[in-house]
Amino acid sequence: MLAAAMNPCPCGFFGDPTRQCHCSPPQIQRYVSKISGPLIDRIDIHIEVPAVKYKELRGNGTTEESAAIRERVLRARERQSKRYAGERKIFSNAQMPPKLIRKHCAISDEGEKMLENAIGRLGLSARAHDRILKVARTIADLDASENLETRHLGEAIQYRTLDRTYWA
Repeated sequence: MLAAAMNPCPCGFFGDPTRQCHCSPPQIQRYVSKISGPLIDRIDIHIEVPAVKYKELRGNGTTEESAAIRERVLRARERQSKRYAGERKIFSNAQMPPKLIRKHCAISDEGEKMLENAIGRLGLSARAHDRILKVARTIADLDASENLETRHLGEAIQYRTLDRTYWA
């Protein structure tokens, strides 16, 4: 698994509602282009994480317990184990080849339109298409859903922020 982080621009404040970014659009594009489109295309999930406000750091907000999250993840992994029990060298959604994507990631007509629109509007590649479906299948597994629903697909599309922000 690869986890990576980067600032949105050289100064780090692009899109920050509390601080002003001093970078020009060419500077931002040059900064972001240090990571190639094909490399970004191979990353399943990319999201923007805004700075946390002080009150949120110190607040007593309700959060889901780690143990509950762990249980949900273990149940999702068990679902995937059962799904791929007859397959060689495939243990999780991330490892699905295109043939299994078509089999296990069937989507409704509404989902089909949503995905087609996202691919057209964002200029996504075939690789991004497959990754969106794999992530949507995982979201459905975490949701204990046998079927891949439009909301799962919508969430997976939302995890392509770099495609939306910089490469669209």
